[in-house]
Amino acid sequence: MKEYVGWIGIVSGVLTAVSMLPQLFKIIKEKKAVSISYWMLGVLLAGICGWVWYGILKEDKPVMMSNAVSLLLNIITLIFTIKYREKEA
Repeated sequence: MKEYVGWIGIVSGVLTAVSMLPQLFKIIKEKKAVSISYWMLGVLLAGICGWVWYGILKEDKPVMMSNAVSLLLNIITLIFTIKYREKEA
């Protein structure tokens, strides 16, 4: 079982990192972001930053990398949310 622990972490990290892709694609396709909460994105970004920092402190590359990808995708989601909210206003 121990030989699978690393893979479980990597697969879980990848799935978590790409979890916002469907939402991001929907925002870009529909050019609407009215139902996206800034509070949710802010809390999520803060948590992801914490996980990146934790990964750095623990020198845990799967944690660092998966959360860095997640951070990037969520920042892009925030940018498109702001962009399309301004157009809706």
